[in-house]
Parts: sequence; C-alpha cells; structure tokens
Amino acid sequence: MKFTYTEKKDTRSGFGAGLAELADKNPNVVALCADLIGSLKMEKFIEKAPERFYQVGIAEANMMGLAAGLSITGKIPFTGTFANFSTSRVYDQIRQSIAYSGKNVKICASHAGLTLGEDGATHQVLEDIGMMKMLPGMTVINPCDYNQTKAATIAIADFEGPVYLRFGRPTVPVFIPEDMPFEIGKGIMLQEGTDVTIVATGHLVWESLVAAEELEKEGISCEVINIHTIKPLDEKIILKSVEKTGKIVTAEEHNYLGGLGESIAGMLARKRPTRQEFVAVNDTFGESATPAELMKKYKIDSEAVKEAVKRILA
Repeated sequence: MKFTYTEKKDTRSGFGAGLAELADKNPNVVALCADLIGSLKMEKFIEKAPERFYQVGIAEANMMGLAAGLSITGKIPFTGTFANFSTSRVYDQIRQSIAYSGKNVKICASHAGLTLGEDGATHQVLEDIGMMKMLPGMTVINPCDYNQTKAATIAIADFEGPVYLRFGRPTVPVFIPEDMPFEIGKGIMLQEGTDVTIVATGHLVWESLVAAEELEKEGISCEVINIHTIKPLDEKIILKSVEKTGKIVTAEEHNYLGGLGESIAGMLARKRPTRQEFVAVNDTFGESATPAELMKKYKIDSEAVKEAVKRILA
C-alpha cells in the first residue's frame, strides 16, 4: 500500500479534535490544563463542556493530584500540558497517586521531542517514553499523525487504567486514513517487504515511509511497521516480520536509551536475537533550531533511516 498526503496538520490538533468529540460522546470525560489551553488545542472542549473543564494554572503537580481524585469519583480525567511538564516535573505525583493505584487518568503530553524546535533543550523532552514505560501498569501511546492522534484520544477514554499519550507541535503529513481503527497495543503493517524491517513510532513513521520508497528505487525492499503503542508492545507483529527479514531498524524521536528501540531490543534478545540499528537521538540534549534542522543534525529524518538500512545490509 502506498501512502500519500494532501495536507499537513499538527498532532496536537488531532488531540484537540478527539477531546472535543469526547465532550459529546462521554459525559464522564473531564479535562484539566496547566495554563496551556491554546497550545493543547482544548478550546473546543471548553466551548462544549465548560462545566467539565478545570484550569489549574502553572501547577502541574497539583493537576495530577486533582486528576487522581476526580478518577475516584468515576470521572475520566484528561490532563494537558507540555510533555516535559507532564513527566519530569510531576513524576513523583504520577508514580504515587496515579500509577501505583492504577488510577484511570489520561496524561496527554504535547510538544514532545526535538520537533518542538526553537524553544530549545529545556523543553525538548527526549526521555519521557522511558520514564513512563517503566511505571507498572502505565500504557504508553505515541501516534504518528493528526488522524491517528484523534483516534487514539477517543480510544483511551474507553480504556481502563493510566495512559500516557504523547504528541507534537509541528505540522506533519496526514497519511493514516481517517476511518482506520485505533487498537491499543496493536501495531500496523504499513508496507510489506523482504530485506529489512523498519519499526517506527510518532513523527518517524512518515520519515520511514519516505525512506522505504526511496530505497525501493535502489532495489531494497523494506517492511514498515507503525508501533503507536510502545507499551504494551505488539511483539507478535515484530517477531513475524523479523522471522522473514532477519534485520530490523527502529526509528523514533526520543533518546535511544529507554525508547521504543530499547524495548524491541530487549524483547528480541529474549525471544529472537536479531541484528538491529537504532535511529534515535544519541544520548544528548537538543538545541534551538527549526524542526527540520534538528531532525537532520540529530539524525532522525528519512536520510538517517536510509543510512541505517544500508548499514545493516552492508
């Protein structure tokens, strides 16, 4: 299947659209925000259900405590702030008040990764997936485009238990069909191939499809899998693919330490040792620049995926 796109949208707007739809669909959904309504695209939810919105101000730890409390009353809280403030700043509150007791809280984190861009290293969180996946019982989701982010936002409202939903600031190609079902914990085979498996998440899914198309012109057949749910990991789809190709490249907008690639490496080490190359940030902080400049410099763009494929085939 060939994927194309006709427009670009930011994944945070997909979250906003999904949340607005939930305002109509599920009366138990409530939203909390730490003074970033516009950045999280929560305006439409507020228009539809103002009585179910809580503006907590710049008090992220308090927001997590409020969300935990609301969940006890049967509400389904969606918290909204930047990924850095959704994890590092409030990790103790998430661990003790949400994860430990399995509270039904949806931690929705925007502006993740290097593609936050000009705001620089202090805001470009590259360790959040690792932090959140290590919490017992925490589901970790990292969708790839506007449509998938909208679908994921709606899906997690019906899922019982704590969820970390990660999305971004820049406009990226919209290529996942609007009607494609979103199934938590199930990867999606985007393109079949025979020479190498590429497993990508988030913004790197499109970059991997671009790389695969260009490599096909050079006679290299790539299988491309979209892993939107990092925990629980869809081991079956990955194992089936590497049984065929014998080689795997993982691609993500995250530090290679603690990310999707490391989860897959651990799983393969236990079940089917396989040669692997990582496309990820190499244990460093980011800096201020445009998203495209940062992806190129830190080697997490389509060219980096192509280089990794060629390394593993060499």
